[in-house]
Amino acid sequence: MTPQRWQSQLESTGLVDWRSWPRRVLRLWRVSLQFRTVVLTVTLSSFTILLTGGYMSSSIANDLFQSRLDTVLALSERATAQAQTQFDSAASSDEAILNQVRGQALSGISQITTGQADFALLGYPGGSGLLQNTTSRDFVGDVISPQLREQVRDESERLHYQSVSLQREEGGSDPGVVVGSTVSVPTAGNYELYLIYNLRDVQQTLSFVQGTIAVGGIALLALIVVITWLVVRLVVAPIRIAAETSQKLAAGQLEERIPEHGEDVITTLARSFNGMADSMQKQITQLADLSRLQQRFVSDVSHELRTPLTTIRLASGMLYDQRHSFEPSTARSAELLHTQTERFEILLADLLEISRFDAGAVQIVTEPTNLVRLAEDAVDELATLAAQKGSELRIVAPGGYFDAEIDGRRIRRIIINLLGNAIDHGEGRPIIVTVDSNETAVALSVRDYGVGMTQDQVDRVFDRFWRADSSRQRTTGGTGLGLAIASEDAILHGGWLEAWSRPGQGSCFRLTLPRVHGRPLTVSPLPLTPEDAEEPLSVDAGIPLDPASEVPRADD
Repeated sequence: MTPQRWQSQLESTGLVDWRSWPRRVLRLWRVSLQFRTVVLTVTLSSFTILLTGGYMSSSIANDLFQSRLDTVLALSERATAQAQTQFDSAASSDEAILNQVRGQALSGISQITTGQADFALLGYPGGSGLLQNTTSRDFVGDVISPQLREQVRDESERLHYQSVSLQREEGGSDPGVVVGSTVSVPTAGNYELYLIYNLRDVQQTLSFVQGTIAVGGIALLALIVVITWLVVRLVVAPIRIAAETSQKLAAGQLEERIPEHGEDVITTLARSFNGMADSMQKQITQLADLSRLQQRFVSDVSHELRTPLTTIRLASGMLYDQRHSFEPSTARSAELLHTQTERFEILLADLLEISRFDAGAVQIVTEPTNLVRLAEDAVDELATLAAQKGSELRIVAPGGYFDAEIDGRRIRRIIINLLGNAIDHGEGRPIIVTVDSNETAVALSVRDYGVGMTQDQVDRVFDRFWRADSSRQRTTGGTGLGLAIASEDAILHGGWLEAWSRPGQGSCFRLTLPRVHGRPLTVSPLPLTPEDAEEPLSVDAGIPLDPASEVPRADD
């Protein structure tokens, strides 16, 4: 494999981009229960092994040093006693005899220490000088500190020791112990005796033990990782299967089930889960059948009612046209029959539309359309009705990217529905239609200054057959399905239809649509909460007191 191909494969796997590793590890920590369990177990096990290994290493090191120190002190005490005995036997002050006794004493020290220690015999400062300072061949005097010599001279009846570092000729150093004592030469005075012991063998033993502990700890940690991974995999695998099965069930694959093996608690969980899935599937199937029957019933009834409704509408139209020749009571009945027939026809059309939405049989035909033109057409259509109610319809369109891929017929129906509701509930006050857009979306809002709604009413305003106040007189039909159909039309376009309202401050409905059909929406060009929502309202007009933003009543 060429280096370029190897590099490309690494880049395709993402291993070269090391900066993304923390993000990937963090994501793996969030999504993988097995990874979290293994990491936590390994971390805690590593901490435990580290503490245990450190304690064992420290204990073994202390025991080895103390054991060797006890041996060294015992040998030094014997060597000092042997040298003192040799010097006590020499009563002469002759230098030759003293040197001979010194040689015998040092030879005895070498025999007692079995050659494991270097030695030095040093005279006190200001002594007689009959015996010269004597050291063994490998003795290094620099390791004897002034503090140790001072202790040896001050407390001559005791042994004193000090840990030192002994330099090797080939480089490096070994641990060692210097033991100092005092011997008295009858005719020459007191002398300092120092024995230096190399503890290289103790250090080697300790290093071997520490290495063994480290290798054992690493092997134990690797074994814990493998065991933890296997155990967690055995436990997590059924949970993962259950999670995947639940996701498939949520996606509509109601036939999915968890495999059942054995008699353990996981199998009991799988059996309970499968029983719950069977029950849910049965209930969902029943509900789906009932929903299909209901949709079919509504559709069939609506279609069957069209023929008699057409006959009734023709008959009521004839009676309505001749109402002036009837008696007053009969004429009033003809007017009521005509009005209710029209309302029934609107209700029937809405029911058919709702049944098509429920059946998923609605198709939209999109084409580039200017939302301002649709708003103007809707305002022109309802201008007479608004004037009868005392409301003035105004359009505010700053300009910009107005064209959007929409079904003009359905969007026009939404606008007419929003304007009709605003006229019915606007209390004769102005109604502002605002249209704006950005590069990705177009939006239209209908703002009225009427009675408004509470938050609970706003939450239900798009429910089918729901009215904020069913006792209010309506002038635009009022089947209770208009906003529900408008919401379905907005969703069909991939848009939003939202409502804001406050009692006494009016309402604002906002329609937001993507400029390109199929692209998701992220932000609306218009705010849902009006800018004047928090401002004080005039008692007379119910509009802001600020002259700059005041919108007068149409009948002022």
